[in-house]
Amino acid sequence: MVSRPSAIHRDPEILGGTLIFVGTRVPFKNLIDYLAGGHPLSEFLEDFPSVARGQAIQALDEAQQALEDRASM
Repeated sequence: MVSRPSAIHRDPEILGGTLIFVGTRVPFKNLIDYLAGGHPLSEFLEDFPSVARGQAIQALDEAQQALEDRASM
């Protein structure tokens, strides 16, 4: 399986190292907050046009995988 570059990352120079979408200043937590608040992905993407749909979906997939990996430890 070929691994893709991550959709999210931390940079201490951007928002104090908050986990953000690559190429943006949009915190990943914003997406989680939108979804937890019952808002659809489309609304998040409208409000944060610098985040691509594929990037948001990939970030959620990465978060899910990280949780699954952590649970299996």
